[in-house]
Amino acid sequence: MTKLTDLTITEAVHKLNAKDISAVELTDAHIAACEKADKAALNIFITPTYDLARHQAKESDARRAVGQAGALDGIPLAIKDLFCTKGVRTTAASHILNNFVPTYESTVTQKLFGAGGVMLGKVNLDEFAMGSSGVTSAFGPTISPWSGTDPAQAARKLVPGGSSSGSAAAIAARIAMGATGTDTGGSIRQPASFSGIVGIRPTYGRCSRWGVIAYASSLDQAGSMARTVGDTALMLRTMAGFDPKDATSVDVPVPDYLAALGGSVKGMKIGIPHEYRIDGINPETNALWDKGAAILREAGAEIVPINLPHTKYALPVYYIIAPAEASSNLARYDGVRFGLRVEGENLNDMYAATRFAGFGKEVRRRIMIGTYVLSAGYYDAYYRKAQRVRRLIRHDFLQAFEKCDAILTPPSPGTAFAIGEKQDDPLQMYLEDVFTVTLNLAGLPGICVPVGLAQNGLPMGLQLIGRAFDETTLFKVASALEKGAGFTAKPPFTA
Repeated sequence: MTKLTDLTITEAVHKLNAKDISAVELTDAHIAACEKADKAALNIFITPTYDLARHQAKESDARRAVGQAGALDGIPLAIKDLFCTKGVRTTAASHILNNFVPTYESTVTQKLFGAGGVMLGKVNLDEFAMGSSGVTSAFGPTISPWSGTDPAQAARKLVPGGSSSGSAAAIAARIAMGATGTDTGGSIRQPASFSGIVGIRPTYGRCSRWGVIAYASSLDQAGSMARTVGDTALMLRTMAGFDPKDATSVDVPVPDYLAALGGSVKGMKIGIPHEYRIDGINPETNALWDKGAAILREAGAEIVPINLPHTKYALPVYYIIAPAEASSNLARYDGVRFGLRVEGENLNDMYAATRFAGFGKEVRRRIMIGTYVLSAGYYDAYYRKAQRVRRLIRHDFLQAFEKCDAILTPPSPGTAFAIGEKQDDPLQMYLEDVFTVTLNLAGLPGICVPVGLAQNGLPMGLQLIGRAFDETTLFKVASALEKGAGFTAKPPFTA
């Protein structure tokens, strides 16, 4: 008999509707799994909410008993601790918000809970979502449930990817069925690849950013993470939609993404950009990329070469624009209105002492970079020029999509690395985003699907990029890729 924690969301919904299991049973099984992961020191949760989860599960069973169950009723979820949750501590994994308890609910979590989702707790992340590893959290790094087969590597603790580190680790470890993530430069897709799960970053404006603690406002986008393409589609259908409280939310209909699953990709054109064949990429990554193209070709798609000529500028452009917006967004954390306050001899001393004590090294680094590129004398040379190149990158994609329906690329140069391995070299860490930041700059949707294991026993995924607001096509192609890959590997630790 399948363990309750091994069920996918779709399978669990079917069993709940058939009354084979109850929401309380499902939730209790996942809480026990969470406690097992806690004993293993994976450091996934910042704030567990088990009592709340049990209460929500009882309410779910009551709704289902009278035929009023929602699309996600009774499904245990992990919430990235960047989403404000009413009455539940929300920290952004930062000391400066260590005791912040919102009086309001983010639109995305409100939609999930309105559909019956059960919150197991708030999970770890890179501080203010700034990172590609999960190691910059003020609450300590998230540990991947994967360990690999390389004897030298097996003794080391690995990153699950970032910034949505707790979300990815929770799903891979089978302690949550799905999770929310946010993606500013790859923070859903890269951890999905490292952790052997599925994650989608929808089009900018598809999901409301209201109540999501901001990093870079023109790049941030909420998305869904789960173990299958179908589960992410079900979650995204619930999360997405226009929100008048968010000025960047776009008023377009939300399709039935589930209807796209299993659809034929025969005759579709899948683009392969040669600019992504960069020096230094792991040869296994290129081999997996070729395997993914072969899977889609066998399913009836046509593989076509495309050009994205301004790709080489994407990383420097991202690391100008994102820190610039971060320096502006994080100016509100000053010790006056909410969060940490460290007293000083005067107001300026209090500001400086609070921000130095409250922000970690990586957040301070990005604030300083952003302040520099926005300063007088440098604004035109850096920020304005970066915005111009950003438009060229977006134009590259518009031209490419005249030749293809979706684009297939790696999401990361390689597999998960050890905690501490790249921590002292920010440039090496920033290179983790080389394949993911382009679509954030262009505002496009992207999904990562697990495709295989590397020789070191660690998972590797592939990324699909689509046209704006065409997540339906992405889900169709991702479903074909998932079916052809047949990825069923589980990490050494599963609860």
